[in-house]
Amino acid sequence: MADSWASSPAVRTNMQSNKGRDTRPELALRSAVHALGLRYRVSVRPLKGLRRTADLVFTRARVAVFLDGCFWHGCPEHHTVAVTNAKYWADKVHGNRARDRETDQRLIEAGWVSIRVWEHEDPHEAAERIKVVVAARGS
Repeated sequence: MADSWASSPAVRTNMQSNKGRDTRPELALRSAVHALGLRYRVSVRPLKGLRRTADLVFTRARVAVFLDGCFWHGCPEHHTVAVTNAKYWADKVHGNRARDRETDQRLIEAGWVSIRVWEHEDPHEAAERIKVVVAARGS
């Protein structure tokens, strides 16, 4: 384990079992958006050549929605500081936030709108916010 980011084999196993998509908050958001009559693509790259995957993509409206986890993306309300391996996790979250900003900027430059939703947000309120943006962009 000396070369691993994990503090123990049990932590490593637990972290590796985290899902990359179809999480409970993601499914709730997708359900709420779908209930509003909006149709979208799931877990796709909005821009060719950019290795970033959006959780929901409205291709005609050019809107990409990212559902950000409070721990992984440093939520100002709910982010908790890791006790074990604190520097590694602080650097990881800092890098994630920098990548998020870069992704948003690249999408803007390509004529897209990026919507960020925190995992703790009410999915119905977030869906309404998404609907307003998608409708304003003509789709």
